[in-house]
Amino acid sequence: MKIYLDEQACKATLAPLSLTRHVADIRVGILTILEKWTLLLKGQAEIIIGESCPKNAIAIPAHLIPCISNYQSILNNPQNNTAPQLFYPWHIVQHNDWAIKEDYLLLTKGRNAASIPSSVQTVCPENIFIEEGADLSYCTINAAHGPVYIGKKALVMEGVCIRGPFALGENATVKMGATIYGATTIGPYCVAGGEIKNSMLMGYSNKAHEGYLGDSVIGEWCNLGAGTVNSNVKNNAASAAYTINRQGDKVQVGPKAGLVMGDYSRTAINTSFNTASMVGVCCHVMHRDFPPSFLPDFSWGEESYRLDKAFEHIAGWKQMKGHQLTDKEKQVLTTLYSISNQH
Repeated sequence: MKIYLDEQACKATLAPLSLTRHVADIRVGILTILEKWTLLLKGQAEIIIGESCPKNAIAIPAHLIPCISNYQSILNNPQNNTAPQLFYPWHIVQHNDWAIKEDYLLLTKGRNAASIPSSVQTVCPENIFIEEGADLSYCTINAAHGPVYIGKKALVMEGVCIRGPFALGENATVKMGATIYGATTIGPYCVAGGEIKNSMLMGYSNKAHEGYLGDSVIGEWCNLGAGTVNSNVKNNAASAAYTINRQGDKVQVGPKAGLVMGDYSRTAINTSFNTASMVGVCCHVMHRDFPPSFLPDFSWGEESYRLDKAFEHIAGWKQMKGHQLTDKEKQVLTTLYSISNQH
C-alpha cells in the first residue's frame, strides 16, 4: 500500500511554517504529522511526500492529524473526514492539548518509562513518561490535567514547574525556574526558560530567558532575545485577527491569539509583540516600538535582509547546536527570497 500526503489544500494557508517544510513535517502534539503516520502504520505502507501523487497511491490531505482512534477512518475516507486538521498556523495551539494526549498514547503504549528521580515532586506520576537518558532534578511535575512526556537526553533543571499536558523533545532543555503550563510542546534541541503557556517550539529554537510566551507557534532555528514577550489577549477581550499576507487580509481567530514565527527568525532583547502577531521566515525583529503585526519574510528591522548576510547568520546559529546550513536549505531560502523581492 502506498500513501501520498497531499499538501496542496493547505500549503498557502499554513505559511510561514509551510514555506520551509512540507506540511507533513509540521509538529503538533509531540510528533510531526509524518512521524505520526509512520508510527501508526508500522511499516505496512509506503508514505510518500512530493510534487504529485504516484499511481495507485491513496491521497490523504497532509493537514489531517492522525491518531490511534481515527487513522483507519482517514484511510477509508480521506477526502470527507472529520479528523482534527491544521489549516492555519494557530490551529497548532488550538489542537495541541488533544494532540499531546494522543501522541502520548501512541508513543508509550506497551513500553516502560525510566524511573522518576526521588528529588522530583509529582502529581499523578502514572501520567508521566520519561525516556532513557533524560536528566531531571528538584523540579515539580503536575500531570493531573494531562500527560507529561520527557524525551531522550532531555534536561529539566532545578526549580522548574511543569503542568501537563506537556512534551519535551529529545535533547531539549528547560532552564532553572521556568514555569510551563499546558498545553505546551518544547521540540527537539530547543532551550526553554521563563513563562510559557499553550505554545509550540517546533525544534532547535531558543526561548531561553525571562519573558512570557503564550498561545504561540515558533518555527525551527529561531531565537527569542532576553525579555521578549507577547500578548495573547486584546485589552478589551475582543476577538483577535491575524494579518496573513502583505495585502493585509485578516482572519478572525477568537480571543486567544499569540505570536506565529517562521523558521530562522530572531528578536532583539525586550521585544514586545502585540496580540496576533505574524513574523515571516528569516526575520530579525529589532524595533524601537512594538513591531508591526505582520512582518514579511526577510525583514531586517524596518529594512530588508541581504541574502548573503542571512546565510551567514543562520550558519552561526546552527553551528551553536552542532549543525551546518545545508545546500538544500540555501536553495529553499534563495527561492523564497526571490519571491519575497517580487512584492
